[in-house]
This record gives sequence, C-alpha cells and structure tokens, in this order.
Amino acid sequence: MDLPGTPPPAADLAPDERRLVEALGERVGFAFPDPALALLALTHKSFANEAPGPAPDNERLEFLGDAVLDLAVSHRLLERFPAAQEGELSKLRASLVDEPALARLARRLDLGPLLRLGRGEELTGGRGKPSLLADSLEAVVGVMYLAAGMAPVLALLDRQLADDLARAAAGSLDRDFKTQLQELAQSRLRALPRYRVVAEHGPEHEKIFEVELELRGDLLARGAGRSKKDAEQAAARAGLELLAAREEPPPEPDR
Repeated sequence: MDLPGTPPPAADLAPDERRLVEALGERVGFAFPDPALALLALTHKSFANEAPGPAPDNERLEFLGDAVLDLAVSHRLLERFPAAQEGELSKLRASLVDEPALARLARRLDLGPLLRLGRGEELTGGRGKPSLLADSLEAVVGVMYLAAGMAPVLALLDRQLADDLARAAAGSLDRDFKTQLQELAQSRLRALPRYRVVAEHGPEHEKIFEVELELRGDLLARGAGRSKKDAEQAAARAGLELLAAREEPPPEPDR
C-alpha cells in the first residue's frame, strides 16, 4: 500500500539506507517487502526538514501504528483476561502502550541507533528521547501492518511484552519499577537501592537525565529519561531485568 509522499523505490535506496532497513528487520523479526517504506518509518521530521527539497517523514505512519498497537494490545488482553471488565482492561492497555512503555520497548529493540535525525536532534540527544523513540516504534508497527496485517505485530508483542503480560496477570503491572525493585531487594538482599544522577544533557526544555542505580554499594544498572523520575524508573527496570536474569537456571549440558 502506497502512502502519499513516500521515498524513492527500493531500487533507488543507497547502500547505507539498505543496511538500516536490514538492521531494522533483524531487530523486529520481520522482512520488510517494501524497504523504502521501512526507511520512512525511521525518518524523523527533523531529518526531512533538513533535506534539500520536500521530503516525507514518519508522522503519518506513526498515526497508523498508534491505532494498530491499541488494537493489537487490546486483542491480547481480551485473550489473557477473559473475566476483566472494560475499565480494568483500559487501565492495563494504557500501561502497555503509553509513551514510557513504548520508549522502553524501542530501547529493548535498539531502535535509537537506526533513526534518521536532523543535526539539531542529533546534538540534543534525540536518539534517547522517550517521545521520539515511542513515535518511531509506532511508525515501524504501521509499516509492518501495511505489509502483512496484524499477524507480525502480534508476534512482535508476544515476544517483547510477555513479561509485562505476566506481571499484569500477577497484578503487579500497575506498580512502578522502583517499587518492585525495592520490594525485591529488601526481600532477597535485605538492602535498599540507591539512585544517583550522574549526567544531564540538552537544553532546559528538553533535558535528558542519566541515573546510576546502586545496590549494596555496587553499580547495578543505568537509566535515562526526560526527568529524574523517568531516569530512575528506567534504571529500576534495567535492574529488575538483571536480577531476574541472575535467577534463571543454567542451561542443561548437552548429552
């Protein structure tokens, strides 16, 4: 399906542009049949605005992807929680597709390095901005939907949101990551996590904070966000994932 103002046909893509699309496909587990449209999903308006002539950006795809994600997450929640009421389902969906959640998913997929940004966005840490990451993920989902319908989007969510859905089933999704980490650290290690701001980047109206998380005097994880609170939440989530990985049993030896 073509969108008005799409980039040149795939045959006209430069080698570095093709490499971006190939890397994107590897990250999301999907072979894009229209590489030019996939490239468009990675193109922020700041990049398009600095192009020598009129150039498209990913905002229209973002609009579509936002709706597709709402539908896909609603689908999985209805399956997972057959007895839940509308209000509870709406709350769960909001926690899975709000900006912080989508930005975390984009970081998990390592989308930041693939984005095509203008010089200004690049210099102000655009690759780490939650809003920009969330928007780009929505645009990528929009392309996946245009190419193959809902199936690859659901498959992506199944791979990436399995832990979040499990926490929702356990009733812990609405607790913030700092609370979860504190409870885990106290019960398992008899210690309290400590957070420390180690860096600030960008202008005052778009500042990015970097936070280190320490546990029992050791550096456990780092996080970044548009506020100290967001950065602490990101560090806490990374810390939770690391502690969970340490608890996984070792693989059985080959027989």
